[in-house]
Amino acid sequence: MSKLLEVRDLRVAYGKVEAVHGASIHVDEARIVTVIGPNGAGKTTLLGAIMGLLPSRGEVTLFGAPAMRMSVEQRVAQGLCLVPERRELFSAMTVADNLELGAFQRYRRGDKAIARTRDEVYQRFPRLADRRAQLAGTLSGGERQMLAFGRALMGKPRLLLLDEPSLGLAPLIVREIFTIIAALRATGVSILLVEQNARAALQVADYGYVLETGEIAAEGPSTDLAVDPRVAATYLGQKREPAATGPVHP
Repeated sequence: MSKLLEVRDLRVAYGKVEAVHGASIHVDEARIVTVIGPNGAGKTTLLGAIMGLLPSRGEVTLFGAPAMRMSVEQRVAQGLCLVPERRELFSAMTVADNLELGAFQRYRRGDKAIARTRDEVYQRFPRLADRRAQLAGTLSGGERQMLAFGRALMGKPRLLLLDEPSLGLAPLIVREIFTIIAALRATGVSILLVEQNARAALQVADYGYVLETGEIAAEGPSTDLAVDPRVAATYLGQKREPAATGPVHP
């Protein structure tokens, strides 16, 4: 199975403060990989560095090629796309226009299949089709997240970076969003998912990393992490089993 992304000893600093310390992760083809951890652990910083938005040191290999010297635009052209935590839609533009902007690089290449991709997005997200002429700023939180997903898919990404997709959404909408994430894998899109909702993230992912204070504290198949006593106690709200103390005599 080929690695779409390989990160080795990544270090990211804000001034003299290092926020990510020697992180190493990888994402295989047709897989969902999640990074969980508390607020301030460096999860968003990690994604920003992989996307090329933040200066960093270490090694990033993207689709088999060294990426540290690639610009953001070059990474996007290679098939990497980020859906940021705040969605960052163009609120004063329509749903349809926001989607068109997601295909900007494809327009530059003269890609003739953009209309087909747009129809596929509307089929996947019928609510966006119903609201195609509506301003993005008037959508609900769940609809805005769907539009952010749809805009990313317009670029035909091979690897999708998702930053806290469930943030600020009602539980019912969160379930819908994670159903969408699982369905995207079936289309061949690999996903690196940063998420505070550890339970939902581990349920949908194939492999996971725990990031704490900028360092990878644990990693493994998501099914293993979900039953790890420390992970369960810290991130899933499950109590650790008390240690055996031997028989108690009356």
